[in-house]
Amino acid sequence: MAARIATILIFFTSLTGFGQLIPTGLPEEPVRWDQSFEQINDSTYRLVFTADIEENWHLYCKHSDEDGAMPMIFGFEGVGERYVILDTLVESPTRKAYNDIFGVDETFFENNARMTQDIRLLDSGTEPIRVTIEYQVCDEVCIPGEHTFDFYLSGGEPIGNTENLQANISASDSLKSAALRLQIKNPEMLREGSAGEVLGGGQGIWGIFGLGILGGFIALLTPCVFPMIPLTVSFFTRKNGAKASGVGNAVLYGMFIVLIYFLLSLPFHLMDSADGQFLNALATNIWVNLLFFLIFVLFAISFFGYFEITLPASWAARMDGASQRLGGAPGIFFMALTLAIVSFSCTGPILGGLLGSTALSEGDVALKLTAGMTGFGLALGLPFALFALFPNWLQKMPKSGQWMETVKVVLGFLELALALKFLSNADLVGHWGLLKREIFLGIWILLTLGLAAYLMGWFRFKKSEGPAGISITRRLGALACLLFSAYLGYGLVTGQPLKQLSGFPPPDFYSLRAGASDCPLGLECYKDFEAGREVSRATGKPMLLDFTGWACVNCRRMEEQVWSDPEVYRLLRDEFVLISLYVDDREELAEEAQFIFHYPNGKTRPIEDIGDLWGTFQTVNFGAISQPYYIQLSADLELLAPPIQNTDVATYRQWLQSARQTATIQ
Repeated sequence: MAARIATILIFFTSLTGFGQLIPTGLPEEPVRWDQSFEQINDSTYRLVFTADIEENWHLYCKHSDEDGAMPMIFGFEGVGERYVILDTLVESPTRKAYNDIFGVDETFFENNARMTQDIRLLDSGTEPIRVTIEYQVCDEVCIPGEHTFDFYLSGGEPIGNTENLQANISASDSLKSAALRLQIKNPEMLREGSAGEVLGGGQGIWGIFGLGILGGFIALLTPCVFPMIPLTVSFFTRKNGAKASGVGNAVLYGMFIVLIYFLLSLPFHLMDSADGQFLNALATNIWVNLLFFLIFVLFAISFFGYFEITLPASWAARMDGASQRLGGAPGIFFMALTLAIVSFSCTGPILGGLLGSTALSEGDVALKLTAGMTGFGLALGLPFALFALFPNWLQKMPKSGQWMETVKVVLGFLELALALKFLSNADLVGHWGLLKREIFLGIWILLTLGLAAYLMGWFRFKKSEGPAGISITRRLGALACLLFSAYLGYGLVTGQPLKQLSGFPPPDFYSLRAGASDCPLGLECYKDFEAGREVSRATGKPMLLDFTGWACVNCRRMEEQVWSDPEVYRLLRDEFVLISLYVDDREELAEEAQFIFHYPNGKTRPIEDIGDLWGTFQTVNFGAISQPYYIQLSADLELLAPPIQNTDVATYRQWLQSARQTATIQ
């Protein structure tokens, strides 16, 4: 009552000129309201009221002392007829402070406010649940206000007051957003999850770093780089006749090469920070994969000698001029930059392969790319420093010659093989059916046989001259190609998993052969959560949620290297309801199934295809975005074990067994 009297007094003083209710320059409405709701079960809902409050203004809570500024008053229409109120209103984040005028402690909101009220519906009518809030917001003066909310909990067309339709967007969207959230009984177990070990090591930070070093060493053997080593080292060690100074400059030159390739990776961190999924999308986006396919085909043709991919010659000229003008350390830096530019026709395709390998991995792709680029620069710059320290080694270096052209052609075949992987990604995600497993393996076999024929000198490319004789190295390379072709042929004929290549060919169930199912290893699986949950209820078996992707290399590795273990396979087949949810499936949902998902923080995401649906489902309920990601869940949504990702056979088997025992005890 005191609060209402105080408000009336303030109002009258403003009318009589002794005070001012709203000083000029203040916002007309210091509070901006929004609303949403969450469905807890079939009949219980949580109404959510949120407010953005202008700086320095206070919005007084419902539970503030009535003898202070006016607390919020909630008016719920239709209580007892259409619904009942459960528990008390929850308010956060609140503050308390002593008010000298009223002599009481007041509870209020600053900057933002969130209030939730649980209700239970008594009927399924389509009319909105209407809630009115009367409130007071104060700074140097106090402003009374009123706001009306309409919550459409059961669908239907909006009627009556449409003031808040923009905040609600649509009843259908809100219902679907709420239905996508699971009420997991023990979510604290999610924090105990282990990422496990990355199989094969090739997709981890150190694996990508190793690939970068390997790529750098291969680049050293190309005609763009190899002849530069003795020339550059001799230039530094003979300049000014000071050996120590020359060695130091050569070492600095090598260090600058590492620095340059490290710096080239930094822009990808900026892109990744703008959108955490930006670089990961390279492995799932159809058009990006097709672009990579075309780029790698061009790289291969370049390596075959039909044209060269080079950066503008003016760039190299400017860098060379800068190195001569500046001298000292800055001059050496520009010399290293000149090398990076003039050697691009050989290093560019190799760097593209490194980028492609990184894009096929999971996790922090930008960080992995930095590791790979740094490894590449290290391998490229290390010889310049080593040969300067040990100049006698220069006498033992092989001479430039035809063998460097052979290296380029071999790289061209490798580029074509990698290009096919990107085309396969686009085909899998788009469900085109163009590159089934047998066709993919068949093309790889032809490429491998073609490389063997080239190494044996049976044909040559337009600009490459045939060798005078076939060296033992080329013969051994051809033999290796034939053995690899036989390995691919074994997989093609028998349909057996090629574990050494897991993740590169399409999965075994993406085949021209009619399989027992369209699930890994012929297992029975469900590709819809609710369908699998119904089977779990009926059979009493726990669910195994397999968050996977068509273009997920590590997912294929887990399926072909871990799931194929006899005991793991038995457990998956007999003890669990397997639910495989593909987060990169671009098949569009039916129009009536598409909606706008509302996150609790107010952000939205359009759910237009299957991948959108299950990707959001994984993020919202389990706080994860990477694949593979495995969850064991009972039909009543109780976690049976912490989540797990890439791991080895023994760990995965133990994880399945321990969680199955937990489910049996319960």
